[in-house]
Amino acid sequence: MGSSSGISDFLRSRRARLTPDEAGLPTDGRIRRVPGLRRDEVARMAGVSVEYYTRLEQGRAANPSPEVLDNLARALHLDATEREHLIDLLHRPTPARRAPAPAQRVRPGLHLMLETLQHVPAFVLGRRTDVLAANRLARMVITDFEAMPAPQRNMARYYLLDPEARERVGDWEQVAAETVAVLRLEAGRYPDDRRLSDLVGELMVRSPEFPAWWNDHRVLRRTHGVKRYHHPDVGELVFSYESLQPPGDPDQTLCVYNVEPGSPTAESLRLLADWTAPQPARPLTPGR
Repeated sequence: MGSSSGISDFLRSRRARLTPDEAGLPTDGRIRRVPGLRRDEVARMAGVSVEYYTRLEQGRAANPSPEVLDNLARALHLDATEREHLIDLLHRPTPARRAPAPAQRVRPGLHLMLETLQHVPAFVLGRRTDVLAANRLARMVITDFEAMPAPQRNMARYYLLDPEARERVGDWEQVAAETVAVLRLEAGRYPDDRRLSDLVGELMVRSPEFPAWWNDHRVLRRTHGVKRYHHPDVGELVFSYESLQPPGDPDQTLCVYNVEPGSPTAESLRLLADWTAPQPARPLTPGR
């Protein structure tokens, strides 16, 4: 996750995905040896010299102005998340200035909120997609993270390495690829995170699909959408999820899987909740 190579690989991947037609460029008749746009074409659209863009792509141009970044984002058709990722790559602090990150903890109020959400799955993700907390229905619908050793409670690790995930997660390939894109965004924000580097290394070795998705340099921030699961006891489940950042901790994400009232999924969740509800302790019968 080196700085210069990260900038170079990201910019090359973004210009490789654009055709001249998509960029609004006229055909010049030159034979293209590589897919996508050339450096000189990106430089011209961004309003900078080819020499400057080359240095920028090689990670040798320090502190480009906001105007240059805006022009470059428009030239490469970057969305808001990709633009944020580019800024992270270009303005990385030196390792000496980065203090070790403290262990993440979910504050008591957020824990209480999870337990209050008794009728829908809800959980809190931290950095690296670590699962910091999950309510009972989330553990029933997805997997029981609390039964895992603490270092293995990670959503990316579950999706990509647990055979159960391929059977339980609907649209598994899309969900897994999007999770890799979330990790890419994290890597841009925290290039010196040793635990993230270790996770990427493990996934690179153990997941057949991970290397291609990682090297695609796609970045993603999850906000809302649809998730589907196949539960072995109640069948198909469809959720409309919302991902929110709790105030006071931008590195944590509260994820809530909402359901339509009266829907088959709502009824299935009610059954799951009833089946897995803790049984009240029976009073002891006084001995005779």
